[in-house]
Amino acid sequence: MYTNLVLFGFAISIAPIITLGFFSYMKSSDSIQTHVNQSNIQMMNQLNGNIEQVLRTIDYTLNYIINTNQVQDALYRPLTFNDFQLYNQMKKELNLLQSPEMMVTDVILANASLNWVIHNRGLSSFEEFSKGTALPSLLELEGSTNWVMLKTGSLGASDTSSYACPITLTLVKKMPLHTLSKRGVALATIPSCSLADMLENQLPGSSVMVIDENQNILVHPDVSMLGRTLAETDLIHESDASRFTGRTGQFQTSMGNETISVTYVRSEFNGWTYASFTEMSEFTKEAHSIGWFTLYVCLLIICLCVLLVWLGSRKVYTPIRAIFQQIADRLPETQANKKNELQVIDEHIQDLFASNTKLRHELHQNSQQVRTFFLHKLFQGQSSPSEIEEKIALFGYTDQVSEWSHLAVLTLQIDILEETRYEQKDLDLLLFAAGNIIEEIVPALDHLPPVIVDQTQVTLIGGKSMSPDHFNDYIYKLTESIQQNMRSYLDLDVSIGISLPFKSLKSAARAYQEGLESLKHRLKLGKGVIVPYFSLNSGKHTQVYFYPMQIENQLIDAIKLADEELAFSLLKQWLEQVFLKDRTPHEYQISLIRLLNGLMIVMQEAGIRLEQLDIKESSLYEELLELYVHSEIESWYKTRIIVPMIRVFQDRQSSQYQNISEQIIDIIRNEFESDITLEECAARLHYNVFYLSSVFKKETDMTFSEYLSQYRLNMSKKWLVETEMSVKNIAERLTYNNPQNFIRSFRKQEDMTPGQYRAKYAKPDS
Repeated sequence: MYTNLVLFGFAISIAPIITLGFFSYMKSSDSIQTHVNQSNIQMMNQLNGNIEQVLRTIDYTLNYIINTNQVQDALYRPLTFNDFQLYNQMKKELNLLQSPEMMVTDVILANASLNWVIHNRGLSSFEEFSKGTALPSLLELEGSTNWVMLKTGSLGASDTSSYACPITLTLVKKMPLHTLSKRGVALATIPSCSLADMLENQLPGSSVMVIDENQNILVHPDVSMLGRTLAETDLIHESDASRFTGRTGQFQTSMGNETISVTYVRSEFNGWTYASFTEMSEFTKEAHSIGWFTLYVCLLIICLCVLLVWLGSRKVYTPIRAIFQQIADRLPETQANKKNELQVIDEHIQDLFASNTKLRHELHQNSQQVRTFFLHKLFQGQSSPSEIEEKIALFGYTDQVSEWSHLAVLTLQIDILEETRYEQKDLDLLLFAAGNIIEEIVPALDHLPPVIVDQTQVTLIGGKSMSPDHFNDYIYKLTESIQQNMRSYLDLDVSIGISLPFKSLKSAARAYQEGLESLKHRLKLGKGVIVPYFSLNSGKHTQVYFYPMQIENQLIDAIKLADEELAFSLLKQWLEQVFLKDRTPHEYQISLIRLLNGLMIVMQEAGIRLEQLDIKESSLYEELLELYVHSEIESWYKTRIIVPMIRVFQDRQSSQYQNISEQIIDIIRNEFESDITLEECAARLHYNVFYLSSVFKKETDMTFSEYLSQYRLNMSKKWLVETEMSVKNIAERLTYNNPQNFIRSFRKQEDMTPGQYRAKYAKPDS
């Protein structure tokens, strides 16, 4: 009923206003003048937009033609009829302007310094073409771009379609555009009469025209008016010619017994003025009859509207009320705000759309990140066969991969940046661009998405129904095309390693190592090379193997955190990865020594002396190399290295943990109104993110995000009680993108909305 009464009251209240307005319309010439002025302003703005669209298109297209390689080349060389191919290419570019939509009759390129002119009739010498024409004077114009009014034929025999029009509008651009030294000029000619066809007199008794900055008539339906000044016409007095000031304007003048309303709009594009001269007598003749007729029609419409509103609102309001009630039950704060039902529904729908769009974007980003992470694990040998099959099916590559009879891995590295226009900070962006080039060159069904692994662009490529030799030739041609495109588009030399062909994705990690091994031969081959692995290892697969560096880093972090259980578990995983494949004893020992080196580097960086680990005269390397049993090696690492290091770090933790946590809490309290993250804190305090998270959790029994959320909640409760800040302002200060998100979060934790909390706990005014 509320909506019905509002709509019905609106219809009833507006009826006398409309009636009074139309009575005033019949009796007041001011209302007529206002109506005419508004119509003229709309007409002039529309006319300005229509003509200016054509002119801007011509301007942009001529700029494009001037900047083409053919025209830029021709500016610095003499042209003769022997240069037919270059002339033909330039002529094709010029034809872009001579379309019916642009109304251009001729495009002239003139090079005074090299004595040639290209126009509709072909190629001429500058001296011959410029005789008796306005072309030399156009070269003397100030500025690089000008619109000039010329008499038809003043530029020679341009086009027969312009002879019926005495005035030609010419766009003049000096060439080259972006240099101070000009070598020639480009002209595009438009008959004024062509633009006159666009002038539409929407109001009777009106005369519409286009004038330039000197008030010369450029465009007019009457050909005899072209080229004359306003002062020479009988539309306004000579003294009124100075009243065309400002961007837009209107004024009245009298010619004899006739009152003329003048409306004009000045173009910011080329300074032309679009003017309308309207005789007011045409609009006062039928004003009274129009007013009465309009009044009767309005009364009838008002009656019908009232009836339809009353019937329609009753039918429409019921479901709206039901929808509003469902929303209000879930969002109690909307009732307190007492907003209009439609406004509440609209805000809720907009919020849903925004959340949906954001969720879709996040899902897309996460999907790409998960896919990239899978490919990283695949190339680094960290995925089991079952996991590979599962992920390939998840990302929709099953059918594509099943058709491949041969596979290979390409590893691409940028050779050198010092001698290029790029810097080291651009490397990631350049590798990303290389990936895009690979995506463009390699057919979509013949590769998996390229990924960047340790500053190397890695791509897995497959081929179906190919012999091994055919597949090798196909891969090599692709790499040559990739190299050429990198040089062409990025001006960079890259080297590409090609693995041996293989049959199953389980061998991708080995192929990746083969590609890296191939790239190492740049030491003797130089930059910009393509190195197939079969040329290095007589067609046999590589003996290099994957070193579990990631597990080593996690093991080191666990030791620093003094987490003995996790450290033992990671040590066991590391040993399993090392002894997973058959290798020579010498290769096993290299990996064991590499781990020992890493742990000793950590000891040195942490300032741990060998005496603290009870290591005195004996050599750790000799002890390790004397062990040959898996269980003995694992026990030796635990007792001799890991456990003593953990004891040292445990002694340091009690004071260090508290200091780190206090620094993080201090950052939260000072910067909780900004979008701070744990990664940013780790960068400031120079700690690993994983380490920092574990320390903070142990000290506060809360994660970083939980502590930050709790602190912001406490601050919002304080502001609600002690200040008069609106809920919207509080949400903005606490970095919420939407006040509704803040309200939902607050209610989830406090079981009431911010408004209800303020009403319950706010201190009364003293």
